[in-house]
Amino acid sequence: MPDQSKHRGIYLLPNLLTTAGLFSGFYAIVASMNGSFELAAIAIFVAMVFDGLDGRVARLTNTQSEFGAEYDSMADIVSFGIAPALVAYNWALHDVGKLGWLAAFIFVAGGALRLARFNTAHGSSDSRYFQGLAIPSAAAIVAGLVWVGAKYDIDPENVSLIVVFFTIACGLLMVSNFKYHSFKDVDWRGKVNFLVILLVVLVFVVVATEPALVLFLIFTAYAVSGPVMTIKNVNKLRLEHILGDQKEECEPKSAASPVKQQDDASAKEGTSEADTNKKAEAKRNDAPND
Repeated sequence: MPDQSKHRGIYLLPNLLTTAGLFSGFYAIVASMNGSFELAAIAIFVAMVFDGLDGRVARLTNTQSEFGAEYDSMADIVSFGIAPALVAYNWALHDVGKLGWLAAFIFVAGGALRLARFNTAHGSSDSRYFQGLAIPSAAAIVAGLVWVGAKYDIDPENVSLIVVFFTIACGLLMVSNFKYHSFKDVDWRGKVNFLVILLVVLVFVVVATEPALVLFLIFTAYAVSGPVMTIKNVNKLRLEHILGDQKEECEPKSAASPVKQQDDASAKEGTSEADTNKKAEAKRNDAPND
């Protein structure tokens, strides 16, 4: 009987990073309860850093596991779902009563549904794009809004309805069908022009000058890019491009006519089994790695 002991246990390094992200999200909740809203918002951004590291470290060290994937999803719903919602509620949403906690719940539910859809659609979608706003980006918008308000001493009562709008909008964007660039097709190991490095340095300088405002604007612009990209790449915007189940990818502007599509479908019926196998293999190669 083969020794199964080597298959037991969990990998330490990637799960340690996931735990650090979970701790940052929990700390954000506690800090907001104590009135330290700026620290709470910063803690959510710190959780984003750890969330970006754990998966990459797991792939680099070949320590991916089903346990790590499940643990990461559970940590994400705390750090990027519950934590931003409670931080926003403790800062401004409680001033509008029932509407405030309903907005916070919409954000949490949208984040949970977004994670569930991503996990079940794993390996079947285009790795270049996310379907719906990713939950860390949504959390960055809400946390960034609180960070800006706390840093510049904005009275939360004066902006409570604005916080309600951003919280609900982010919750709905997470469960939408809008396409967001995932940046997974960027060759991070390739060579770039020297000007690109200068541009990166400039970005760091700009972020360092006003991190709260700049990060909030960057992630808000990214959230707006999804609807803009989707509307730009379809002939006619339909409900399935915004919400609900998508039977197929968004129809590009250069899509063939229905008659042509029927002819193509009829032609495909005559393909050999070898051609079908080749297409299936190509589809597996195009599947996302995350």
